Amino acid sequence: MIALRRTIYAAAAFLIVSAAAAAMSPSRLDGFNIIATVGHPFGSPDAGRAVAQAKRLGAGALAIVPFLWQATPSSATIKRGSDMPDEELRAAIRQVRAQGLLAVVKPHVWVPESWAGAVAPASESAWHAWFTGYERAIVHLARVSAEEKADAFVVGTELRHTVQRPEWRTIIGKVHSVFPGLVFYVAHNIEGAEQVPFWPALDAIGVSLYPPLGADDDSAGRKSVMEAVTDRIDALAQRFGKPVIVGEVGLRSAKDAAAKPWQSAEERAAAPDPLLQADVLADWLHALDRPSVRGVMVWRWLSDPAAGGLNDTDFTVQGKPAEEVLQCAWTGECAKAMALPDQKR
Repeated sequence: MIALRRTIYAAAAFLIVSAAAAAMSPSRLDGFNIIATVGHPFGSPDAGRAVAQAKRLGAGALAIVPFLWQATPSSATIKRGSDMPDEELRAAIRQVRAQGLLAVVKPHVWVPESWAGAVAPASESAWHAWFTGYERAIVHLARVSAEEKADAFVVGTELRHTVQRPEWRTIIGKVHSVFPGLVFYVAHNIEGAEQVPFWPALDAIGVSLYPPLGADDDSAGRKSVMEAVTDRIDALAQRFGKPVIVGEVGLRSAKDAAAKPWQSAEERAAAPDPLLQADVLADWLHALDRPSVRGVMVWRWLSDPAAGGLNDTDFTVQGKPAEEVLQCAWTGECAKAMALPDQKR
């Protein structure tokens, strides 16, 4: 199956129109989640090159991801991780802004051998303790982000079991008091976004999109899934009168990744399939091209400028055909992508 060429020719006209529209809306958050990698910290020349590479593809924004850490999903103790101290966070924001890109600070909670969506302290007192620690870390990060003039701040990412708690209103209020830019939360999938009660307190609705997309070769099936999701995004935006920012969307460049788009390389070994990644991202960009969506942030980009490549099977798009799809969408420069030779899966 000649996947990439079909994708590029079918989507080229749409992508050029989208790029023109994006150029008229400089406040859109289109770009990448950028992750610090070992040996390539923010502030280093390598990280600077990686940021510049993202800009050359047409990214208008980068989401910087500092981590909070807790030992287990039920733990009452949460604290700032050691991955990105304040000075490195400051350096990251400065490097992003120095390239003329919008800087988004998007904290994640790291739970060993689990994920943020599993966080659920075991008792009422544990919930209070957890939120005390979370608030302390988040408000501090928001203050640092404000001092460095970041453009947007995410108060939480995919913490699905926490969203019905009343503590969120207090945290959002405190973040607003120290951070003057755009403030939003990123819910897990459209189902999670529909359950969040505190959207009225935020500037935008955020959502990550990793629904099952079926078999790799079922293009019609995955487009149907995407259309259903984006119809619900429109309804959510209309219900709350807020724009929607897709805080994460992505796919591993690996065979059989479409069935479980959230699955990491650590969870499942697979042969590389960079054309599948390009195909799926092109389909998502097409589906998300609607007035309710004010930004699409791809997962992910690494601070190592040499990351990725055709044999890599992780989420990064670096050195893969997906770069050409994104450049086409964000800049309208599609000639290089359309000129790629036919490649079969």
